[in-house]
Amino acid sequence: MADLTPLLAFRWSPRAFDPGNELRPGEAASLLEAARWAPSAENRQPWRFALGHRDDDTWKRILINLPGGDQSWARHASALVVGAHTGGDAERAAYDLGQAMAHLTVQATALGLHVRQVTRFDRAGLATELDLPGDVRPLVVAAVGRLGDPYALPPDLLARETALRHRHPLPFLLLR
Repeated sequence: MADLTPLLAFRWSPRAFDPGNELRPGEAASLLEAARWAPSAENRQPWRFALGHRDDDTWKRILINLPGGDQSWARHASALVVGAHTGGDAERAAYDLGQAMAHLTVQATALGLHVRQVTRFDRAGLATELDLPGDVRPLVVAAVGRLGDPYALPPDLLARETALRHRHPLPFLLLR
């Protein structure tokens, strides 16, 4: 494998979060600051975020719009972050939001945190729950926290959580 920074090599998207952990002062701000510095087309920064800390009102509004299977593990995350985009060019804005979420994820790794992103959720319900303006479109929910006990997960998720990580080989990814 090519030389890769540990921040990328050790990044992992777990489902087992520590239900007793809370983000330390400054960690949430650090994550959002990393996202703020992501590149964007024409520096438009078309991303918007909603942050809920475990059990606060925003967190609850986000959680109830996730599918039941994802609620079962996401409820243990220290924070839930909604990533949304704005602007007329939705494809470009979504790409830029993806960059911001990647920056947030790498920063989380640097802080000893983990992030698992979910893209299948009730977007309309979430937009209503958070009273988002019509031009703000939620695209992703990220669960953030410290690792928890994988054996606290249901058996089907435990098997996936403890399986070896697999990435496609580079030649597979190259266009011919």
